[in-house]
Amino acid sequence: MKAIVVEAPGDTSVLQVKDVPKPEVKSGWSLIKVKGFGINRSEIFTRQGLSPSVRFPRILGIECVGVIEETTDDSRLPLGQTVVSIMGEMGRDFDGSYAEYVLLPNSQIYPIKTHLAWSTLATIPETYYTAYLALLSLQLKPTDQILVRGATSGVGVAFAQLLKAQFPASHLTGSSRSLKKAEQLRLAGFDEVILDLEGVLQTEDHFDKVLELIGPKTIKNSLKHTRDYGIVCSTGQLGGQWYLEDFDPIMELQGNRYLTTAYSGRVSQETLQELFDYIESYQVSVKPEAIYRLEEIAKAHARMESSHSFGKNIVLLEDDDV
Repeated sequence: MKAIVVEAPGDTSVLQVKDVPKPEVKSGWSLIKVKGFGINRSEIFTRQGLSPSVRFPRILGIECVGVIEETTDDSRLPLGQTVVSIMGEMGRDFDGSYAEYVLLPNSQIYPIKTHLAWSTLATIPETYYTAYLALLSLQLKPTDQILVRGATSGVGVAFAQLLKAQFPASHLTGSSRSLKKAEQLRLAGFDEVILDLEGVLQTEDHFDKVLELIGPKTIKNSLKHTRDYGIVCSTGQLGGQWYLEDFDPIMELQGNRYLTTAYSGRVSQETLQELFDYIESYQVSVKPEAIYRLEEIAKAHARMESSHSFGKNIVLLEDDDV
């Protein structure tokens, strides 16, 4: 099979297309024929050598959509079953989805019922699952004033699309370090765009709910812009800071503000199916920013790392039908 093998960490040039043996099925694991997958920032970090636990050579990729090619669980994962896999240790402890086939533990493979096209399916898993969990964590109401901090990210755009599909009249504000993408954000569903300079929101406005995608670097500033009894859901770390320092809960959360998260590592078969049902029921417009072929993976990584990235970039290995 063809796969993207990273022999050693580095820039996009280390993403090499190679012919490698197709994985052999073993007990408790099944083989997926990969139809597509999204590109994630964590894969860029791993490629750069910033994931200490990862050993090379490695095939990256923490998510995929596809069909069961060989199975060790005929009842739950029959041949030809449409499946999704996200998170776990794929692409880290063992080879991931940047390939024509991927061998995964059965516990990490989720069968789904859907009529969506492969390009739509490949756009959804990690990004939209995270956004959907945030949607639930924020306990949204139609009258809420909502802020997405780090709005141009894939999760930010996905959240806007999920929110507006159910609550089209809600007022949604997005923050960005540059207003150059303001029109793109409005087209994605944002009603207003505000500037975020050096971790400080350039506004006096306050919000009922905040989806914090920059992370620990800006959480305290986000709380300052949260109304009494409001909720901040921190579920991204785009700011490159992993821990919250010098945090006084009594002072920072005064006004009965709530701080929570949406951790996509807690994958549930039921919640994942809920997400796909939600997308079909509310006719959510799920579209990738760009579609690449497997051999164009270096271009996809370069796009994600550039200032031009907006939304979700995917790799498609199959024609666009289910």
